[in-house]
Amino acid sequence: MPERRTEEGPGSGRATAPCRVVVCRDCCCGTRKVPGVDHAAQTARLRAAVPVRVSDCLDACDQANVIVVQPSAAARAGGARPVWLGPVNDPDATEDIIDWVRAGGPGVAAPPDILDLYAFTPPGRRAV
Repeated sequence: MPERRTEEGPGSGRATAPCRVVVCRDCCCGTRKVPGVDHAAQTARLRAAVPVRVSDCLDACDQANVIVVQPSAAARAGGARPVWLGPVNDPDATEDIIDWVRAGGPGVAAPPDILDLYAFTPPGRRAV
């Protein structure tokens, strides 16, 4: 069976897809629309700590900056679903996301309570 790889960050090369984050950039997220946030530093910090994929647009522009925490393949098989977070414009929230992903993410570890304030249901999807 071929090895499944993540795009970037620690954990690439694992035989199963790990928990990872998707960062929205290049539309509203990651632009001057959200002043006072160093978007490049946020993305770099995440990439230095956890597997990251960058999306051009996740169609949730009213929540800029959007980060989606995707469960690992095993957690997804157990019923875990992606968790959408926004607006993630605080460095402390970025660190909370890193801690959660390192602990296993959705379906494996409970998120820090503060992340409940950032969770939202993306447009076109129903709440679970």
